[in-house]
Amino acid sequence: MIQTQRTIANPVSMSGIGLHTGTECTMTFKPAAENTGIRFVRVDLGGNPEIPAVAEHVVDVSRGTTIGIGEAKVHTVEHVLAAIVGLQIDNIIIELDGIEPPVGDGSALPYVEVLQKAGFVQQEAPKDYLVIDETVMYHNEEKQIDIVALPLDGYRITVMVDYQNPALGSQHTGLFDLEKEFVTEFAPARTFCFLSEVEALANQGLIKGGDLDNAVVIVDHNLNDNELKELGKKIGITENFVLGEKGILNNKELRFKNEPVRHKLLDLMGDLALIGAPIKAQILAARPGHKANVEFAKQIRKLYQQKKLVKKFQFVKKEGVVFDSNAIQRILPHRYPFLLVDKIIHLDMDKKVIGVKSVTVNEPFFVGHFPGQPIMPGVLILEAMAQTGGILLLNSFPNPEEKLVYFMQINNAKFRKPVVPGDQLFMEVELTQKKSKVVMMAARSYVNDVLVAEAEFMAGIVDREQKTEE
Repeated sequence: MIQTQRTIANPVSMSGIGLHTGTECTMTFKPAAENTGIRFVRVDLGGNPEIPAVAEHVVDVSRGTTIGIGEAKVHTVEHVLAAIVGLQIDNIIIELDGIEPPVGDGSALPYVEVLQKAGFVQQEAPKDYLVIDETVMYHNEEKQIDIVALPLDGYRITVMVDYQNPALGSQHTGLFDLEKEFVTEFAPARTFCFLSEVEALANQGLIKGGDLDNAVVIVDHNLNDNELKELGKKIGITENFVLGEKGILNNKELRFKNEPVRHKLLDLMGDLALIGAPIKAQILAARPGHKANVEFAKQIRKLYQQKKLVKKFQFVKKEGVVFDSNAIQRILPHRYPFLLVDKIIHLDMDKKVIGVKSVTVNEPFFVGHFPGQPIMPGVLILEAMAQTGGILLLNSFPNPEEKLVYFMQINNAKFRKPVVPGDQLFMEVELTQKKSKVVMMAARSYVNDVLVAEAEFMAGIVDREQKTEE
């Protein structure tokens, strides 16, 4: 795999109609600077709004992946993204004068060929690989979908589909060498659907740009000649249909015996581009679809953002520690003697954090709090939990050092056991609700697995500079 970032050498364009919207569009790929990432730009809209290709901007997954910010949207981005990932391009601007990229032949090959004509430029910055070092799993029981990322010093994808439909049956495929296999073995695989789906898709206002040259239609039930003609009118195709003897409408030849599952792998590659970084992992997927792909991409992207955040504040990696006291001081505004968190040992962004406070006899508050029988003040246990929660909240923002957390309300505070010198306080804080810049958290503190205190917090997040000026 390439070690430094890559962009294209020259701008290139292609034009055509979109698969689902049926609208004309010219798409232009342009070179981009290091660390730009993949960005779509709607040049037909006022202000030329830009949409970074990342999972949080996905707004629809019905028969394709649509990204958008506000009124600006781009439909069916997965094939374009697959071509970009398959060619190991990191930084690129994609300008469109319409709402959906040209569908081409329904595969990623037209985009690949255009990008190859543009040529490639190796940049100096190293690739920002997300190295998967622990198993990440997605499971949908209802639809029997499983997607797993396993540690691997490389990039491999294996996909299995089984629609429990005799017209397609069970198929599997795998990409094991991106540079050798993508362009010839996977980029040409075209989108497909079942004949029974075509009418439903048309009724939903989809596949307006679909025809028998940009999609493989698998025959899963019989229609007579009149029914086929009526179906053709609905989707705007005037050519004659025949069911064919090979199970493919109009006897179209497949490019590969297992072309449908190869296209599913292509879709998965494109959707995983929404992680926002190239990955080193082995991906195993059973019955993937756009909704599941995007949910999985969101999981991985959160892991990517967390790793970047940890690297930003924790300069020296320590076994069993997410943030040490030095890193915590880079994030929180508190200082001795009021910094009451020694380290963070677990962080699941936007979900849960675990902090540790070692309570020593030298704590300044023991001088005046029950001299001779020192007990940690309950209000300071609350403060320690609040500071731990502050780490969780501040890590929900790109630049946490520029934010402050102000606690607005404490509910249901209970102190169950005294905390004394020599105890090690483990503080678990979970995010229970988040609305704009106001959040709710549930916190519990333990000593030797015994619950010693708990409370619920409401907090507000403000800009640090803004508050300072006030």
